[in-house]
Amino acid sequence: MLPERGGVDAVWGDAVIEVAKRGGSDIVRPRHPDAPLRTAFTGTPAYAPHPRWVVTGRYTAFDEPRPTTVGAAVEGLEHVYDAPGRVEFELEGQSLALTAFPGHSPGSLLVLFTDVTSGVTTYAANRALALEAPAADGTVVLDFNRAANLPCAYTDLATCPLPPAGNRLPVAIEAGQKIPRERGGS
Repeated sequence: MLPERGGVDAVWGDAVIEVAKRGGSDIVRPRHPDAPLRTAFTGTPAYAPHPRWVVTGRYTAFDEPRPTTVGAAVEGLEHVYDAPGRVEFELEGQSLALTAFPGHSPGSLLVLFTDVTSGVTTYAANRALALEAPAADGTVVLDFNRAANLPCAYTDLATCPLPPAGNRLPVAIEAGQKIPRERGGS
């Protein structure tokens, strides 16, 4: 039995078949180095970096991590993550906040979000922003120049989580990665 978000790779020659669990369902994903999507990949367009998209926020931990159910890029699939807290910040003259999830390294955070550019110049479903662990006083730097697409921006076979409802920002964050060329981006 695989744990949620766990997976096992079966390798045969150059091919890899991942068997994983997402949203309580078992999935199978084939991968091959000669796949046309991979071999034709020419990079991801992005906005030119700009200092205005680097803001300092304040992380506030919840008393206990909150199980947070989010949708997925695959219809009918849901993910549940334990959100440890929220990050509050100001951008474009507005007070904003994002629910944060645990990041890849100890203490780091990950925020999933959409904004006014979503579906226009950036991938419609989501973008992700990795944050370093907050300082002792709770300050954390959000560098939206590093906003990145998740795998679902490139393939319909990905099961990426969608942002929680409160992570839909009412501003246009013209920073980070744009819609991949494979999805019609320029």
